[in-house]
Amino acid sequence: MRILHVLDHSIPLHSGYTFRTAAILREQRALGWETFHLTSPKQGKTGAPVEDVDGLRFHRSEVPPPGPAGLNEWRLIRATETRLEQLARELRPDVIHAHSPVLNAIPAIRVGRRLGIPVVYEIRAFWEDAAVDHGTTSEGSLRYRATRALETWAIKRVDHVFTICEGLRRDILARGIAESKVTVIPNAVDVEGFQLSGAPDDALKARLGLAGRTVLGFVGSFYAYEGLDLLLDAFAAMHASQPDLRVLLVGGGPQDANLKAQAERLGIAGKVVFTGRVPHAEVSRYYDLIDLLAYPRHSMRLTELVTPLKPLEAMAQGRIFVASDVGGHRELIRDGETGRLFAAGQVPALVATLQDMLAHRDRWPAMRTAGRHFVEDVRNWKNSVANYKAVYGRLAPRSAA
Repeated sequence: MRILHVLDHSIPLHSGYTFRTAAILREQRALGWETFHLTSPKQGKTGAPVEDVDGLRFHRSEVPPPGPAGLNEWRLIRATETRLEQLARELRPDVIHAHSPVLNAIPAIRVGRRLGIPVVYEIRAFWEDAAVDHGTTSEGSLRYRATRALETWAIKRVDHVFTICEGLRRDILARGIAESKVTVIPNAVDVEGFQLSGAPDDALKARLGLAGRTVLGFVGSFYAYEGLDLLLDAFAAMHASQPDLRVLLVGGGPQDANLKAQAERLGIAGKVVFTGRVPHAEVSRYYDLIDLLAYPRHSMRLTELVTPLKPLEAMAQGRIFVASDVGGHRELIRDGETGRLFAAGQVPALVATLQDMLAHRDRWPAMRTAGRHFVEDVRNWKNSVANYKAVYGRLAPRSAA
């Protein structure tokens, strides 16, 4: 079986998208399949048309020169299509596997039709919903409706649709797609790649001013939908009665400046530590400083439909967390068993849940064990990737034999 994957971006860039991709590719290769990988121009300029990263070879698309405003997406599609057709003619894959966004599905459909190669499309989030969070459009706007129509156009024309969770599957079916055409490949983790949480590095803790403190925290990208503004509001309501409490925010992103300004405005800047982005190899050291993780995502279409990786990674490491009860979290987290849920968008509910968790640390060992067992037995990549087999086999029966 030869699969040509078409990706938005890949490692060495760090994101949930690239980590999911790398895990899928390695597990597919473990099954004996040949995988080939093309990234779109959104990878950026890499200096070479082919790049080897962590044992995986990525073919890169040429970054098109700037052009008239409003036509950038079509330039990206055309550049991806040109490179994809070159590779498909050279490699003769059994299946072209496009991954979100639809900017990758369109060239895959066009090349697949020309060359007679089956095309599958894997939706990790809808492009229109991601654009709302990025602030480039609003729900219901003309651009939003046009983008949604483009996604629907693509999923009706590919041979099969994969998606990452039940929320997105239901949305796809509501667009008139047959159940038999949609398969869920759930988000998962490579359990062996995660060590159980360890003792905090006392020197690092002291350097950050966290020695002797109870630490609430978050590790990741600071997007608006992550709800870190709610965490700061909750901390502001708690710190007077719990003076040893601190917040550690590890990472960066679009909301970095807004969060720092909010901390100043609330009078808690001296008790909130922003580390900036840290090397991937160092992330576990920062995780070990955090007593209680918070995933306070806001409720919006993106978070109600899409399951994130972070809670699964926390479970794999035996870490304790609270999370908002958006649909993506409810699909992953068993409230009171593998983590705690609170009413999304409600600061008093977040405060109450944090305080309850901090007051009942005797419950933590059982939660650590339950979370680890969940990812070991259910949400691991071996189980998830096995769901590709039947579809690939139907589309390319001779190669699957």
